[in-house]
Amino acid sequence: MNVLLSPQPPSFFSHQHDLNRRSPTRSMSSPFYNTLGSSRKRKAEDDGDEMSVSPTSSPAIQSRQLAPRATKKIRSSELAGRPLSLPRLLETLDATQLRTVLQTICERQPEIGEEVVKSAPRPTVECALQVLKEYQDKLRNAFPYGDSSSDYTYFRVKQPLVALIEALADFTPQYLPPHETSANVSLQYLDGATKVVHELPEWENHRHHKENAYDEISKAWALVINEASKRGAGFTLHSAGWDQVLAKHNQQSGGRLGAAIASMSANLGWVGGPGGGIPNTSGGQGSILEDIMSGNYGSPVSVGPW
Repeated sequence: MNVLLSPQPPSFFSHQHDLNRRSPTRSMSSPFYNTLGSSRKRKAEDDGDEMSVSPTSSPAIQSRQLAPRATKKIRSSELAGRPLSLPRLLETLDATQLRTVLQTICERQPEIGEEVVKSAPRPTVECALQVLKEYQDKLRNAFPYGDSSSDYTYFRVKQPLVALIEALADFTPQYLPPHETSANVSLQYLDGATKVVHELPEWENHRHHKENAYDEISKAWALVINEASKRGAGFTLHSAGWDQVLAKHNQQSGGRLGAAIASMSANLGWVGGPGGGIPNTSGGQGSILEDIMSGNYGSPVSVGPW
């Protein structure tokens, strides 16, 4: 009985109690739990790394992040004034302004002017006459309204008058031989240029402008006729009616195209006949052309009274 009732040694229960109380400490310090804890820790850290890496590695997130940066860059750039580009600037210039700019550049750099002369197409007769017409319009617009003295009118229109005459003198050599080889082109220009000379104003005290213009245009006609005759184009000039055209111009000028008429008479008189307005130099027996057409050319000529 004493044995049964005797208390147990406290060491056993205290040992169990200590085990139960210290078991968490031992379990946490055991290699198994250390390994498990470290794995869980690494997993958590890995999860954290993935969370920190995955948003930036996602294409959608990257696009959302890049777009604000680009927008921010555009917004940060400020507008600044700048000159127009060359194509846009040329679109704003009219023909007169373009000519002025080009002429200024050519004067500063003569080699560019030479390249322009070589590259530019030759002006047609229509273009040249159109330019002369523009000078004529400026001259007409310069005349004063109402009745004015001849001297006042002359000095009022002198500048555009001289500009027209100078343009006429500059354009005419362009269409003369040997630079222009086509007699038809030369005569087309001279026809239009002579009409311009007819319309030049004329005053009693200031007649030299128109007189000189007639003299120069008459020499131009004579040069073209002489060169055309040398190339055997005399019959072509007559058949095209240029002798008739020149005769009318001479009549309208008051006989001031003497050099041209003399050249036409000397070179085309044998085909012009009296009806062409050109003196006939065949001695009153008709032109050779008329003899050929009538069949009388080369017929025997009677000599003596019988």
